[in-house]
Amino acid sequence: MSPNARAKADAEARRLDEEMDLAEVRRALKLSQEEIGQTLQIGQGSVAKIEKRTDMYVSTLRRFIQAMGGDLEIVARFPNRTIKITNFAELSQKMRATDTSQHLNTGLNED
Repeated sequence: MSPNARAKADAEARRLDEEMDLAEVRRALKLSQEEIGQTLQIGQGSVAKIEKRTDMYVSTLRRFIQAMGGDLEIVARFPNRTIKITNFAELSQKMRATDTSQHLNTGLNED
């Protein structure tokens, strides 16, 4: 996404500070299933299936959110406090490092 498009998407996401399912988030960000599929290197039908799932791996959800230009945080809410769970953040950093090295090794890094 261009910086301008990302800024608009971020502004829209902040405006829509409410609960949404994945398809609603994607539509709010004005992204198509085809665009998400291209980013994830999967077909549009697979994107539709992911959006309908009620149970999935955290890594799948993280990749989907990242394809929309976001970052996933896992938060536990208790009556007297909220705690950000860091296990998954560490996994995300490791996955990004692996993805980057794989892209560099295969010449696919477009950054």
